[in-house]
Amino acid sequence: MSKSIKLAILGLGTVGTGVINLINDNLDELKRRSGRDIVITEVGTRRQRDDIDATIVQNSDLMATAASDNVDIVIEVIGGTTLAKDVIMHAIKHGKHVVTANKALLAEHGNEIFAFAEAHNVHVAYEAAVAGGIPIIKVMREALAANKIEWLAGIINGTGNFIMTEMRDKGRPFADVLSEAQALGYAEADPTFDVEGIDAAHKLALLASIAFGIPLQFDKVYCEGITGITLQDVNYAEELGYRIKHLGFAVRREGNGSGDDQGSNGAAGIELRVHPTLIPQNALLANVNGVKNAVLVNSHPLGQTLYCGDGAGAGATASAVMADVMDLVRVLGSKDSNNESTNGHHVPHLAFIPEQLSDTPILRAEQMITGYYLRVHAHDNPGVLADITRILSDAGINIDAILQKPAHKLGQVPVIILTLPVVESQMNLAIEKIEKLDTITDKVVRIRLDELA
Repeated sequence: MSKSIKLAILGLGTVGTGVINLINDNLDELKRRSGRDIVITEVGTRRQRDDIDATIVQNSDLMATAASDNVDIVIEVIGGTTLAKDVIMHAIKHGKHVVTANKALLAEHGNEIFAFAEAHNVHVAYEAAVAGGIPIIKVMREALAANKIEWLAGIINGTGNFIMTEMRDKGRPFADVLSEAQALGYAEADPTFDVEGIDAAHKLALLASIAFGIPLQFDKVYCEGITGITLQDVNYAEELGYRIKHLGFAVRREGNGSGDDQGSNGAAGIELRVHPTLIPQNALLANVNGVKNAVLVNSHPLGQTLYCGDGAGAGATASAVMADVMDLVRVLGSKDSNNESTNGHHVPHLAFIPEQLSDTPILRAEQMITGYYLRVHAHDNPGVLADITRILSDAGINIDAILQKPAHKLGQVPVIILTLPVVESQMNLAIEKIEKLDTITDKVVRIRLDELA
C-alpha cells in the first residue's frame, strides 16, 4: 500500500459527521478502489467531541488545520461565504486540495477561488455542492465532454419539490406544507433561500458554467420563488394536463441572427432562470416527487438524459464528498519529475480550459422565451374573452388552450389561458394592456410553461 492520504474535515455538522461515518463504514472498499489508506488526521470544530477517535486532532483554529503539514486534502463543510472562503483560500495557498459542498460560496466567489487554485496547482472539487448524491457535476464535466449541451432543466431544491408535491397530492395550502417541511428538517427556520429560489439559483450558476463554458455569473440568474403559488393554480394546471414544479433552467439561445429581441427566436445568448413552471404530466421531471432532486440534460448528439436521486442529507452529501476525495487521491498519486502533484490530466474546474471560457451574454429577464399560463379574473360580461384574446393576438402571442370556469358569486369569471413560447417583453406589454381593461378585476397571474422538448 502506498503512502496514506490524510484528510482534514472542517465542520462536524450533519455532513461532516456523515463523511466520518462513511469512511468508517466503507474503509476496506475505499482502500481497494484507491490503492491508498485514507485517514482522517484532523477535524476543525468549535467544541471538543467525545465521539471522535482519539487519534484525530480536534482543533478550533480552522486556519491552522487548513495549513497543517499533516493534511493532504481539506474538506470544507462549514457553510457560509465568509469564513469558508478564507479557510479555502488559506488551504490552497498552502498547497492543499479542497473538497467543498458550499454552493453559495462557489456561485458567488468561484471564479476567484478556481483561478487561485489553478495558480497554486491544486484542485477544488465540488460534486456535493449540486444535487447531493446525484453525480451531475461529474457527468457533465466528464461523461458529456464530447457533447454540445443545448439546455438543462432541474429540480435542484428538495424543499421546494416537497412543498409542490404535497400541495398537488394532498390539496394542502403552501403555508401548511412549509410548516411541516420545517418540522421535518427539510426547510430552515428562515426558509427564504429555499422557497424564493436562491439555493436553486446558486446551483444553477454552477451547472450553467459547466454546461456552456462560461464564467460563474450568479448575479445574472433570474430568480422567482413559489410563495405565490396557490392551490387554485395547482388544480387548474392538473386539469389542463400539466404539473407545477420549481425548476432551474439554463438554455442556449442561438437567436434570430438580427440582434432583435423580438420574434420566436429572440436574442442570442444564455438564459439562466429559476421559477415555478408548468410542465406536461408525462414529462420526465413531472414524476420526480417529494424531496428528490433531478436534472434533465439535452445535448447533441446524445439527446435527453435524466439524473435523479437524493439531493440532500448526510448519506447523499457524504457520498458526493468522498467521490471527490477519491478523484483527488488519484491526482495525488500522479507526480512529475520533481515529485510535485501534477495538474495535467485533471478535468478543469468548470469543464473547459480556463482561457477558453466564453463571454456569451446572459439574457435579461425580458429577453427570455417561454410559454405561459395566465389566470385572469374578469366580470362576466359579453366580449371579455374576445378583448383578452385580441390583445394577445396583437402582441404576436399565440394561444394554445383556453379554460373558462363558471362565474363566482360576485359575478367574476376565472379565465385560464395557455400560450405558445414568446419573448417575455411581448408578454409584459400584453399583460399590462389586459390589466387596464375595465372588465378585469385583479392582477393577471402568470406562471411560465415549458414542454421540455
